[in-house]
Amino acid sequence: MSANPLNNNQLQELAPTLFTSEPHFEVSEKYHFIPTIDVIEEIKANNWYPVSVSQADVRDENKQGYQQHCVRFRHFEDLLNPGENAVELLLFNSHDRSKSFSISAGIYRFVCANGLVVSDSVFESYKIKHLGDRDNDVANAVAKITAVKEKLLDKITTLSNIQLSQIEKQSFAKLSVPLRFEEHLQIDINDLLVPLRDEDYKDDLYTTLNIIQENLIRGNISGFNKDTGRKFTSKEIKSISTDTYVNKGVWDIAEKIASIKEPQYQIAA
Repeated sequence: MSANPLNNNQLQELAPTLFTSEPHFEVSEKYHFIPTIDVIEEIKANNWYPVSVSQADVRDENKQGYQQHCVRFRHFEDLLNPGENAVELLLFNSHDRSKSFSISAGIYRFVCANGLVVSDSVFESYKIKHLGDRDNDVANAVAKITAVKEKLLDKITTLSNIQLSQIEKQSFAKLSVPLRFEEHLQIDINDLLVPLRDEDYKDDLYTTLNIIQENLIRGNISGFNKDTGRKFTSKEIKSISTDTYVNKGVWDIAEKIASIKEPQYQIAA
């Protein structure tokens, strides 16, 4: 994750598929192709700048340059004056129809250089269908994310003020296990609650959310296969789809816990 916006040369070096100029040959004639770089420029025009990019690995060489990719953007104001957390805009796309064009919201936590993806129950993802029209999909999506930016930061404050007991933290971890591990893979749920830095030795819901998410995503969790008896150690998640799925799932659980601990808490942003 860059502290400064990535320029187009850096974007092309990190993810050439952003600059692909035509769709994969297998898509139908009805497929409306939009180069990702065109949408990036549109988003930049709305004061959000790219700070991170990733593209999926491909097994089929014919899909190289057309695979799924994700670009994270940060608002101009947050680049000027970074806080402890920043609301980010996430752009997803592919050029082979494996992933539709969409814009979602995320949270970046500077203390651990950790990027969360906000659950759809909190903030709806917006599909992108066209560019340049009066009711432009990109402009509408960016405007809606910008409008709820402060509300999302208020959510973080609320989650940070909700304290969890050890039993509640263990329940959170237990519910998170299926997001990453299949039923036949046994782990110690307490391993998901081990902080990776001194700043995270806290009992609030937001910190617990980040600890669990980071341990699920970054891996190094040991366990054993109940079917074979063999031991394993989880690896870092590098799949864009799996990363997003785990992120949204953990955030969803945190939202449910907040609504139980604080009945007046509103799940919708």
